Order: sequence, then structure tokens, then C-alpha cells
Amino acid sequence: MQGSMFPFGSTLPSEAFVRLPDRSFHFQPVPGRLSWSRNYAAKGIKFICACSSLLFQVHGNVYPTGYYNVTMYIGQPARPYFLDLDTGSDLTWLQCDAPCVRCVEAPHPLYRPSNDLVPCEDPICASLHAPGHHNCEDPAQCDYELEYADGGSSLGVLVKDAFAFNYTNGQRLNPRLALGCGYNQVPGASYHPLDGILGLGKGKSSIVSQLHSQKLIRNVVGHCLSGGGGGFLFFGDDLYDSSRVVWTSMSSDYTKYYSPGVAELFFGGETTGLKNLPVVFDSGSSYTYLNRVTYQTLTSIMKKELSAKSLKEAPEDETLPLCWKGRRPFKNVHDVKKCFRTLALSFTDGKTRTLFELTPEAYLIISNKGNVCLGILNGAEVGLQDLNVIGGIGDFV
Repeated sequence: MQGSMFPFGSTLPSEAFVRLPDRSFHFQPVPGRLSWSRNYAAKGIKFICACSSLLFQVHGNVYPTGYYNVTMYIGQPARPYFLDLDTGSDLTWLQCDAPCVRCVEAPHPLYRPSNDLVPCEDPICASLHAPGHHNCEDPAQCDYELEYADGGSSLGVLVKDAFAFNYTNGQRLNPRLALGCGYNQVPGASYHPLDGILGLGKGKSSIVSQLHSQKLIRNVVGHCLSGGGGGFLFFGDDLYDSSRVVWTSMSSDYTKYYSPGVAELFFGGETTGLKNLPVVFDSGSSYTYLNRVTYQTLTSIMKKELSAKSLKEAPEDETLPLCWKGRRPFKNVHDVKKCFRTLALSFTDGKTRTLFELTPEAYLIISNKGNVCLGILNGAEVGLQDLNVIGGIGDFV
């Protein structure tokens, strides 16, 4: 799980989800709302031409790659860097030749930083430190240290440099944005060779927040991930049809996370009896994580149902903790999805009840052994305690 989910800060409008035809959910911060709709290809959403939005191609998949990334062009001259998408953290950073004390394998040469240091007094610097702990040894620069949930970390200094973007109408822009020059990295358990992290969280240091503060885009970020791999990322609010969206408010109890609050879990349209589950969304996590009791209850229900079907547990397949095999190897989730039922999280916003559905395509993978595996894991085993995290696998169909 690459994203920290925890070093969020500050206040941005909240997140929303919308279902696109033959694609997944994408999300965008809009004032105090989370949205999604169950519109399929027959009711396809048409994209609206926009001159104030930025669109990026997404590469990767949940399995077997294990992560998603986009290419950003940074510096003068602009050079390409592959960055891990992470709605669970704010700061965008690159492995940096400052010089580098400890860096890991990356697809491109190390970033050569500009001489434009972000000073200690800058509000972006303050947003990266806990209240009362914003102390800089050198007032002329801002040092940062980020720790991620998978045990990884990045230590560095903030700089400003030019980013090369194109609006969807073809117009070019080159804003100067703050980013981290990471000169000391410790790889985490989910390490993969990329140039850095693209922080899409809610804090002031987020690229989206900075672009919005310069009045270059509306304060909206969204992604759409394909079950077959890849997808797209966008900044700005003109690439979706708001009339196809069902809304629910974001929770004020979870200011650090993209969270609609607590939910009740349904399986196949029937309640599991599990209620008041705190839920957050994090694209930096490849899989979905449930707290210990929720995970054990759900897997117990699934095992009981599947015991009467043609699937048998496959403990010899160590791709994920829980896998099943059929009479013959499966080629894709479509081959086996009829054996599984849809999960749903029910959120209540005052008098309004909204369902966030996870079809089998959004929680199953097919291993390289041809077995079907559950892409929902026990969060207690990675230190998430009571938190329930909807990761990348839950963002596509």
C-alpha cells in the first residue's frame, strides 16, 4: 500500500465518485460531496469539451503490476517522470539529485532541482508539519519528512519548478508549483520502481490545490480505472456530466481523509449486520482493506456460500490470502463472477441513503495460476486498526 493515507492536512472540498460506461469510478473534490451513479453503457456519460481541464493517461493495474502511474513533465527543460497516483497523501515529490543520500531504482535519471527553494514561512511548508512542530533549521528552506503506511518514507526539501501541462483544448501552460526534492528514500513493503509520488490529497501542497490557488483549474480531481488496466486522470470540472451523479456529503469527522463517513455493509442486497464502519478512499492502496471483524465476517459468509458451488479453496496459491480454484483455470473475472454477489456500502446523509456498490469485478482478481482471489484484505494485519480502506481495486468494474 503505497499511499500514507495519514499525512493529509488542511481543507479542500471533498471527493466524489461517478460511474462511467464500461469503466470505473472516478472521483473529484467538489464542495462537501461524494458522488457516484449506476449508469451503464446504455446510459453512457458523454464528455464535455473543456478549456480549463487537464487530462492524463494512467498506466498500470491492480494485478499483476500492483500500482497505477502517470507521466508528469517537470523542470526546464521539461523531463518525463513516472509518478504513483496517491489520493492518500498531499505532497508530490521526486527522487532528487541534491545530491541523493539514499535513492532507489527508478525508470528515469534523478530529478535535478531548481534553485527556487520554498521558504519555511510559506503556508505550503506549514501544511506539511503538525501544529506546533513547524520549526525550520534554515528559514530560507522547507524540509519535509513523510512516512507511509507500508513503512516507506521520503526525506527532502521543497522547491518550486515548472510543470508542463496541456489543457484539453490544446492550450499549453507552465505553472511553477511546489514539489519535494527527495534525497533520502526508504522503500516500503509495496515498493515499485517509480520516480516519485503524485500527491492528490486534500492539503495545500497537493498539485490540484496549487493549480486551483493560481486560478488555473476548478478544485476538482478525478480518475477512472479500467478493469483491463490503465485509465485516465483529470484535473478540472468539465469532463463529467453532473446530471448523472448521485451526491452524498463528506464527513467532517474525517478531515484528513476522503471519507463519506460510516457505512453499513450489504452482501447480495442483504445486510451483514455490520454497521458504523468508518470508510476512506485511497488510490495509493492497490487492494481494499476491511477491519478485522468486518473482514472475518465477510469471508465467513463467502466461504459458506461458495462451499455449495463448484469452487474450492486453493491455499497453495499464495497470490492473496484467499483464493479459489474451479474445475479448470479461469481466464478472467467474467468467467467466475456469477458465483459471487455484489457488495454495497450504505451511507446515510441526514435523511438520504446512498449505496456505493462493489461488483465482483471490483473485488476479485485472477491469479497467474488461473484461480480467483479475493482482493479484499484484513486491515488489522497492516496496522489500519478500525479503518476500512477502498483501494484501487474498488475503483473499477
